[in-house]
Amino acid sequence: MSDRTYHIFLALVGAGLWERDVLLSHYGIINWIDVYRLSSEQSVTGIVLVGIEHSDVKPPQELLLKWIGETQLIENRNRAMNSYVADLIEQLRKEEIYALLVKGQGVAQCYERPLWRACGDVDLLLSEDNYNKAKSFLLQLANSNEEEAIHARHLAMTIDSWVVELHGTLRSCYLKKMDRTIDEVQNDVFFSGDVRSWQNGQTQVFLPSYNSDVFFVFTHIIKHFFREGVGLRQICDWCRLLWTSKDSLNVDLLQQRIKCSGTMSEWKAFASYAVNYLGMPIESMPLYSSERKWLRKARRINAYIMSVGNFGHNREIIYKESNYLVRKLKAFKRRIRDAVNHLMIFPLDTITVFYRVLQLGIKGVFKGK
Repeated sequence: MSDRTYHIFLALVGAGLWERDVLLSHYGIINWIDVYRLSSEQSVTGIVLVGIEHSDVKPPQELLLKWIGETQLIENRNRAMNSYVADLIEQLRKEEIYALLVKGQGVAQCYERPLWRACGDVDLLLSEDNYNKAKSFLLQLANSNEEEAIHARHLAMTIDSWVVELHGTLRSCYLKKMDRTIDEVQNDVFFSGDVRSWQNGQTQVFLPSYNSDVFFVFTHIIKHFFREGVGLRQICDWCRLLWTSKDSLNVDLLQQRIKCSGTMSEWKAFASYAVNYLGMPIESMPLYSSERKWLRKARRINAYIMSVGNFGHNREIIYKESNYLVRKLKAFKRRIRDAVNHLMIFPLDTITVFYRVLQLGIKGVFKGK
């Protein structure tokens, strides 16, 4: 795929994120099939369609109708998910179980068109007591569930057609300083009432406050960047959350948390990416630096994101290998390749994460996982 196609795609993402006009006529002939494929790979089909509305050049009618149809399906699924979230929260409250909605549908409300953001799972953050009660209650309703990650306090299950994930913590399990800070922020949320709410129909759904949510969404990006690859949709969420909270965000508190978590380099690199690749207004991006080293890191981040797709889905073939040893070897080879790439961006944290991944991988082999 040509660099020109990537530029066009990112220009449309930026136009869709900020609802502003974009001129594409100077690019000449556009390979709209590749632009459509990229929007699907990165789960930003609806955002790019908004960008097309603001563009001086449109795709061929047949493809445009397909694009509109895909976005209509996203809109319908969002409506259904919002209804399910309201019902789920009400069921939990009747059982005196209290949960915060994180990521997903809560962050979607920061978009100009929330229903055009591709939805994923229902993620609930719970205190220890509520986590145990929710687990016992929801497992009775689940069609199936994954094995619980005891240390990470994480359990995913399918209820009807929806994937519900319970989180007792949002830790990465890779970077200790970051995880300690996440714990501190969670304590502020649970014990200091540091929340906001979303009126979802007749149901009031509680979310982390903007100050906490910005940090949670950012550290979620870092976690997946090091683990299997982060998608553009997650970075778009972070950008829209920052934009929506720009007048109320406590930047001093954010800076303190970023420093304590040891992720200032990651923040400045992704901030450079948001501003220079997605058109984020500089005045709405806290702690942004125009130094060239951050732009160089942003360039490498962009290449990685475009290569691996949303949450690394472009590389799912690795996990479809039936032979256990071959699958593990292929996964380890990918880890090495990613580590080499990440060393050029975040050297110290890459070494820390790789060592931790190696530890967990060896344990997994002995356990046959």
